[in-house]
Amino acid sequence: MPLLTIEDVSVSYGKVDAVRSVSLQVEEGQIVTVIGPNGAGKTTLMLATIGLLRSFGRMTFMGEDLSRLSVEDRIEKGLCLVPEKRELFAEMSVRDNLLLGAYTRYNRATINNELEAVYERFPRLKQRHKQDAGTLSGGERQMLALGRALMTKPKLLVLDEPSLGLAPLIVREIFHTVASLRELGVSVLLVEQNARAALETADVGYVLETGEIVQSGEASSLIHDPRLMAAYLGGH
Repeated sequence: MPLLTIEDVSVSYGKVDAVRSVSLQVEEGQIVTVIGPNGAGKTTLMLATIGLLRSFGRMTFMGEDLSRLSVEDRIEKGLCLVPEKRELFAEMSVRDNLLLGAYTRYNRATINNELEAVYERFPRLKQRHKQDAGTLSGGERQMLALGRALMTKPKLLVLDEPSLGLAPLIVREIFHTVASLRELGVSVLLVEQNARAALETADVGYVLETGEIVQSGEASSLIHDPRLMAAYLGGH
C-alpha cells in the first residue's frame, strides 16, 4: 500500500481550475518530486494535501481517507508541510521554534532527545539556539523549518520550494539533507522549481503544467529526457 495516494484530485479558486484530475503516489521510503513552471499548481496541490485547501477527488494516507481529517489530525498522523515561506516565529528563539514542532507530545526526555538529534543534523542551529529566528540567514531559516518539521516525527514530509531564494552552495546542502531523510525512514514529497536538483535527489518525478500531470517516471530517466532538458534543465 502506498504511503500517500492522490487520485483524480482537482482544486479550484472560484471558477479557475488550478489543479485538474491529478494522480500520484508516494511509497514508503521514497522521495517523489513534482516539478514544473511557476503557476503550474504545485503549491496548490501541496496545500490541498495537508488540508489547507479544499479539493475534489480522493486522497489517502496510510490507507486512511484524508477528507475526514483536519489539518491538525493529518499532522498527528505523520503528514507535515514545510511551506515555501517557512512560516517561522521571527521573535522566538531557534530552540523555541523547534520545540513547537513537538507540541503534540509531552515526554520531556523524548523531546530533548529529538532536539539533540536535530542539532546533530544541523549543527548551525545548535550554535544559534538562543538567537531569534528572524536574525538567521536564508539557509539557516530553511534548516530551522526542516528541523521543526522533523520534531513532529513525520512519516511524510511535504516540502514546498525548499531552495527558493538560497545561494547555490546552500541549495546543495539542503538537498543533501533531504536525501539523507531516507535514513530516518521519512518519505518526502518535494515541490521544486529547481528541476535538476529535485530530479537528482528524487526517486520518482512528476511534471505539472497548467494544473495537469503531463509526464512522470523514474527521476533518473526524466533528467535525461530531451524535452525536459530543454524546458527545465537548461538544455544540458
